[in-house]
Amino acid sequence: MAAAVVDSAMEVVPALAEEAAPEAAGLSCLVNLPGEVLEYILCSGSLTAADIGRVSSTCRRLRELCQSSGKVWKEQFRVRWPSLMKHYSPTDYVNWLEEYKVRQKAGLEARKIVASFSKRFFSEHVPCNGFSDIENLEGPEIFFEDELVCILNMEGRKALTWKYYAKKILYYLRQQKILNNLKAFLQQPDDYESYLEGAVYIDQYCNPLSDISLKDIQAQIDSIVELVCKTLRGINCRHPSLGFKAGESSMIMEIELQSQVLDAMNYVLYDQLKFKGNRMDYYNALNLYMHQVLIRRTGIPISMSLLYLTIARQLGVPLEPVNFPSHFLLRWCQGAEGEGIDQSYQLLRDSLDLYLAMYPDQVQLLLLQARLYFHLGIWPEKSFCLVLKVLDILQHIQTLDPGQHGAVGYLVQHTLEHIERKKEEVGVEVKLRSDEKHRDVCYSIGLIMKHKRYGYNCVIYGWDPTCMMGHEWIRNMNVHSLPHGHHQPFYNVLVEDGSCRYAAQENLEYNVEPQEISHPDVGRYFSEFTGTHYIPNAELEIRYPEDLEFVYETVQNIYSAKKENIDE
Repeated sequence: MAAAVVDSAMEVVPALAEEAAPEAAGLSCLVNLPGEVLEYILCSGSLTAADIGRVSSTCRRLRELCQSSGKVWKEQFRVRWPSLMKHYSPTDYVNWLEEYKVRQKAGLEARKIVASFSKRFFSEHVPCNGFSDIENLEGPEIFFEDELVCILNMEGRKALTWKYYAKKILYYLRQQKILNNLKAFLQQPDDYESYLEGAVYIDQYCNPLSDISLKDIQAQIDSIVELVCKTLRGINCRHPSLGFKAGESSMIMEIELQSQVLDAMNYVLYDQLKFKGNRMDYYNALNLYMHQVLIRRTGIPISMSLLYLTIARQLGVPLEPVNFPSHFLLRWCQGAEGEGIDQSYQLLRDSLDLYLAMYPDQVQLLLLQARLYFHLGIWPEKSFCLVLKVLDILQHIQTLDPGQHGAVGYLVQHTLEHIERKKEEVGVEVKLRSDEKHRDVCYSIGLIMKHKRYGYNCVIYGWDPTCMMGHEWIRNMNVHSLPHGHHQPFYNVLVEDGSCRYAAQENLEYNVEPQEISHPDVGRYFSEFTGTHYIPNAELEIRYPEDLEFVYETVQNIYSAKKENIDE
């Protein structure tokens, strides 16, 4: 009987929501229902926020049920934005109707800003001052972030440009928040030392979309400490470290007792849990992130030392970090505090300059200096020439060792972007396929290609009628050995391994089985993947206005013909 009443009411409510003057009999039937039933109906999920607003205006009884701080508007908020509920305490008074309005407004503002970014920053990476609009937004930042996450989670292969810039903005917001925490951490007095906290901030900064917290990482380390204590108990059941409480800062001065702790730690970390250094893939960034080190039980000297130091200090053993030229080590203080540590990061740049003055052809040092310049944003003309020299050397190395493609691709991408920014200072360059000087260009932006020699899949995002790189690059890449040399079209391509390359036309061919290219910058240039090709966004189409028509013709000829052959 109760179910029948509810079903009947569910049919009445939408009618009440749509009619300005509901029939008296229908309204009477609804409002005479028990309050719990009415609340259940209004929270069932079948009514929108607009429906609730109209229902609450019909009579006093429904208006009281739909009060702004009540369960009905709370449920509307929860259903619309479930991930935000973790920010509210069950004991807090919340005006859910007002929260709904503020969140809705923040979402509209977020979409407006995301839509503007492609037009404003297509020709360069978004500069720091490009986020000024975001910093001046009204309302809670968590609402704005939540809308960006909603954009990133949009299904399908469309809105790629929106997703690209939503990710950029979300990175910026979260990294700024982490930077503020890191600055506050660095302002702590000298006697406040928590290397783990600093490492977690760096981990969060480099992985802003991951759920990383000091609390979770500390809990994992505490579980390792428990294992060490269990082993230590077998060595010395009266060891003072066994009585330490969580968060307690105590040091053991006896060398023999310290040695017992270190023996137990070594057994647990290296024999029981199998922590190890990553010799095979030393430069993998995962070796540096504490949450990944704990998951993979693999790291490099600095991350493994940090883990070791944290556990040792929790058990009362004083260790100090020592920054050696090519390694990061720990010093066992053996009861005495060591000297302070030099915090001068300027030393790295000065040391590189000195080394390169003595050994100007050291490729690895040139690469390290180029990366330092990139990350610090240093772009004087001299350093720009230096980077070009580094790229020339590394391009040659890549032909001998393909394993170098990651470093080369990173630097090539940033160098080409810098060159493009220089070009933008004199206006946007528009390339027309109908222009006589472009008559030899065979492929267009958005097409999925395959490299004939190296076999990688890629998508074209730009082209030149002839090779535009310098003479050293052409010589080191052995371009002259190609049948058409450098006097042929060259294409900027995004490669599936995440690199950006500059490929000769004769080395490219259509990919007969096109697939989506997993590259972080796809959304910067394209708005959608159709299954056979990418559609350029408005900014890229301005630069290549005649390419899209050619793409459609190519897709029709290549992939339709293939489908007909399969059908036959």
